[in-house]
Amino acid sequence: MSLVRIATRGSELALAQARAVAARVEAELGARTELVIVTTTGDRIQDRPLAAVGGKGLFVKEIEEALLEGRADLAVHSAKDLPARTPAGLALVAWPGREDPRDALVARARGAHLASLPRGARVGTGSVRRSAQLHAYRPDLAIVPLRGNVPTRLRKLEEESLDAVVLACAGLARLGLADRIDERIAPEVLLPAVAQGTLALEARAGDALALDLAALTDPRAARSAAAERAFLVRLEGDCNVPLAAFAEDEPGGVLRVRGLVASLDGRTIVRGEARGADPGATGVAAAERVLTAGGGAVLAAARPGAT
Repeated sequence: MSLVRIATRGSELALAQARAVAARVEAELGARTELVIVTTTGDRIQDRPLAAVGGKGLFVKEIEEALLEGRADLAVHSAKDLPARTPAGLALVAWPGREDPRDALVARARGAHLASLPRGARVGTGSVRRSAQLHAYRPDLAIVPLRGNVPTRLRKLEEESLDAVVLACAGLARLGLADRIDERIAPEVLLPAVAQGTLALEARAGDALALDLAALTDPRAARSAAAERAFLVRLEGDCNVPLAAFAEDEPGGVLRVRGLVASLDGRTIVRGEARGADPGATGVAAAERVLTAGGGAVLAAARPGAT
């Protein structure tokens, strides 16, 4: 193995993540690395909500094309950006350690918490998942649509007179901005996105590199990602619908998986929970409990074109 070409988006966060993986590839696999920066459709379209232009797969499609066409050997993704299905010919081959999976409140008035924001406070987010749960927790809040990379969203606190923005703890930490976090929001309030805080490494299925990269996997990160993505796949979820799942280890090798789907306005939230030893089966069981409780109708109503 002489050179590994790593495909990545060009945002500050994506580059930080790709460089961290490149350092591990060089140190642990003994290969040279080169970053291949790919501009995705999601990067180009910044003036419309993701759900209106095709969902989170817009951050992945062109990167996967670079792998399939042989212009890159490895892709580094924020796992929460991955659609439910992986294209034929590619495989998710490694899951490095998970950062804090929770959502973060970054407030203009330092030290504020979600519960203490003034009535009618303006809170920015680009996520339908966060928006729906924020509406459910604090119906009085004014939710302001927000796009852009992490530094851009932080600047908009002042530029758009927002009281707070909600971002991922993991992204702030990886950019050295953890000190900007005013509250790490409990999953009981905002259940995280599927595989939030986890990096996913993607390569061509069957390549020798794919086997070598498995050495970079953290077993706990892989286990939680498998459970949460099984929930996502069973519900055929995407960025257009408010959907969340969170897996955590309990004593005795048991995995607890909590999941939900919500109406866009947050007035209806259907939750499901399961425990088990097998990650995939436990994620599916949590999804089945959501469906049994009425989640299918909520999903159908939230999808584009629903009446």
